[in-house]
Amino acid sequence: MTIKDLAAQTGYSVGTISRVLNDRPNVSSKAREAILAAVEASGFQLNINAKQLKQQQTDTILVLVKGSGNELFGSLLETIQRRIMATRYPLVVDYMDEDRNEVQRALQLFREKKPRGILFLGGNKDNFTHGFSQITVPCVMVTSDASGLPHSNLSSVVSDDRLGANLAIRHLLDLGHRHIGVIGGSQATSDTSRLRYLGCLDAFRDSGLHFDEAADYRWGRFSYADGYQAAAELLRQPNPPTAIFAMADVMAIGAIRAIRDAGLRVPEDVSVVGYDGLVLGEYFVPKLATICQNVELLADRSVDLLLSQVDHSGAPQHETVPVTIRAAESAQPPTVRSE
Repeated sequence: MTIKDLAAQTGYSVGTISRVLNDRPNVSSKAREAILAAVEASGFQLNINAKQLKQQQTDTILVLVKGSGNELFGSLLETIQRRIMATRYPLVVDYMDEDRNEVQRALQLFREKKPRGILFLGGNKDNFTHGFSQITVPCVMVTSDASGLPHSNLSSVVSDDRLGANLAIRHLLDLGHRHIGVIGGSQATSDTSRLRYLGCLDAFRDSGLHFDEAADYRWGRFSYADGYQAAAELLRQPNPPTAIFAMADVMAIGAIRAIRDAGLRVPEDVSVVGYDGLVLGEYFVPKLATICQNVELLADRSVDLLLSQVDHSGAPQHETVPVTIRAAESAQPPTVRSE
């Protein structure tokens, strides 16, 4: 089958199909989904060029990092690099915007680089339902759960995100806060944000409280800037929260800056709890209360699973790494309790 055959089958132009196959912008979601579905159904393989078709599989391990501002991924990558460098496998790292489709990018790199295995740092489960079957090497999703997906070459290592967010909200509730704002990522594109949001709802429900998403949830990228912006929006409300849970430490630190710029104090006026357990938070003023992920264990187990699959094959495996809460200066009882 050729691109012209795909064009005749789908009704889209050769140019549109070419942009989709090469993961280029300026294609509607509807067209992209239809073309990828046709590609998967037909088993179409993009003929990049004759030379690449003749190349054998390389020993490269590919790491696809979703989002350049997530410092947790930076910490994970340090350990992954150290582990892979001790093996015979060269390492290639590719960064992409957190709103883009990681499977489409991985498929493009799979055809170009011909790696032995792929690690996905961050991901959205929904993206793995179309196109991933064309990637035939072992893969591991790191921080996103793949256990419900039907792929025999896809493993995963995750933290218990739902429990972690639950612990964060329960900590603030135990301190006496009743009006808590939450800032995180897009639930539509991030499994991590969706699970952490559900953990928040679990904690509110178990305490008999209603969470008003429209008023008290703001989302953006996992970055200092978006954390700042989200917190600033929450504080501009007529009845601002007495505490904020941020789904990433970088967002929490951005939120603290926004609170200070609004003329308020942390934790006297607004408490803040983050998520990740970055080393930076231990030296920040005030010391950041946060949910700690075991970065070393996440990275080590991900590399172990991938190399085991690369060297010995076998069934996919899915592991959950525990989280802990670090109570600290940034979260204290409210000066005046909310109703």
